[in-house]
Amino acid sequence: MSSAAWSPSSLRRSVAVTWRTLRSMRTALILLLLLALASVAGSLVPQVGVAEARIAAMVRDHPLRARIYESLGLFDVYGSWWFTLIYVLLLVSLAACLGPRLRAFLRNLRSRPTPARELDAMRHYAQIVVPGDPDGAIRRARRVLRRRLFRVSVPNGAPALAADKGLAREGGSLLFHLAFFVLLIGVVWGKGTGFSGQAVIVEGETWTEAHANYDGTVREGRFFGEDHSGIQLRVDDFEATYRATGQPRDFVTRGELLDARGRPVERVEIRVNHPAELGGVRFYQFGYGWAPVIRVERDGVPIADGPIVCTQDAPAELSPLQVPWSCVVRLPTLEPQVGIRFELWPDRRGLLSLLQTGEAMPMLVQYAPVMTFEAFEGDLRADRVQSLGVLDTVAMRRFETGVLGAGETVDLGGGLTVSFPELRQYAVLTVSRDRGLWIVLFAAILILLGLIPALYTSRRRLWVEAEAAGTGAVLKVGGFALQRRSQFEEEFGKVVDELRGASGDRVGA
Repeated sequence: MSSAAWSPSSLRRSVAVTWRTLRSMRTALILLLLLALASVAGSLVPQVGVAEARIAAMVRDHPLRARIYESLGLFDVYGSWWFTLIYVLLLVSLAACLGPRLRAFLRNLRSRPTPARELDAMRHYAQIVVPGDPDGAIRRARRVLRRRLFRVSVPNGAPALAADKGLAREGGSLLFHLAFFVLLIGVVWGKGTGFSGQAVIVEGETWTEAHANYDGTVREGRFFGEDHSGIQLRVDDFEATYRATGQPRDFVTRGELLDARGRPVERVEIRVNHPAELGGVRFYQFGYGWAPVIRVERDGVPIADGPIVCTQDAPAELSPLQVPWSCVVRLPTLEPQVGIRFELWPDRRGLLSLLQTGEAMPMLVQYAPVMTFEAFEGDLRADRVQSLGVLDTVAMRRFETGVLGAGETVDLGGGLTVSFPELRQYAVLTVSRDRGLWIVLFAAILILLGLIPALYTSRRRLWVEAEAAGTGAVLKVGGFALQRRSQFEEEFGKVVDELRGASGDRVGA
């Protein structure tokens, strides 16, 4: 490559071309389209921190597709370099477009309408004969146009005036685009400094908003400074109600919000689309599940005691209400190590129906809950990453199976017993903080304020000249419209009629 290619003049030309391209509204629209397409990809492709299980399944079942997605950054669209580049370029393009338009609008706002020549050559033109001298006719015309919200300018030395209106339309359009720019800033600020994660809280327990307490991965913005709030939520009970058809009617988590020092603030009921909020942190109802209390003892000494979170993996052909809940208890301190896999039936009738007819009935309520279990001993392979609800039995052997009802205790042998004292529920809540919400709300209000004048006003320009004609004067009226030109003909006729009526003359020439 020659040195001329890197000369200062060629560099300046390249920068100028790039800047002119970014200043184009067409470029902004293209970038906005690319941003929308990227958002669609982020909705269709499983994302890191949101659908880890789906990503793992794709890597296992479709390794080539997974490698392509990973190389393109599609598993983390909103954190990829190319999404950030599109976003930044869109902000720069909008700023480059808004700057010249804002300067032009301010110049138009400060300037006054200027006289025009050859009014009779305009598309909309009329002449009317009015009584009185030309100066009086211009004064009356000025009052008429001011009543119609025109800006009026009367030049010195000639009986004429120039008028225009509709700058509010340009101002509304400018406000709309400015609000969109503010909206993008609010989204960047809110997502960049905020976080979102899921909390699993069993009835009777208190959960503290901190990084380590989230179930799975918590998504934190690029500019998040680990300033978690420390506020607490104590869940007293969770209730799910269903219709007779099995369709859910209502999910509600009842509890109490506490501040970072553990002091009660308010009692809350969290429902779908009705979150609770404290200190900018919002709690949304996301899901629920069952948490049986399991107590394991050896020779009367407790080894494990507490609620165990159960999960579900319902086949597509079955309703989740017909599928048992699975959970696991691991006992790595025993020799040999012991793992127990449970299947929970909150309604005993569901299990009985499965055994008698081969089909499980919907379990809409808690009715005599029962669990089936399989006990294994051997190596739990605790050094490997495992899902909480999955027991790795590759290096283990099954030594006991059975059924365990609520309030019952089963002897597994060797002094080992397992009890099922009670069944609780847990709530899955989406916890998030978005400091940019007020900016987004402000931008939405600005968008509405900008749309009103853009929809209901139009740019119009009128000129009026007066000439003496015998004992009266001839008013020459010309004008044109910059928008909605088809409607201006009727409006122009009304203006002419008002000018004629203001003079007291009813005869036009």
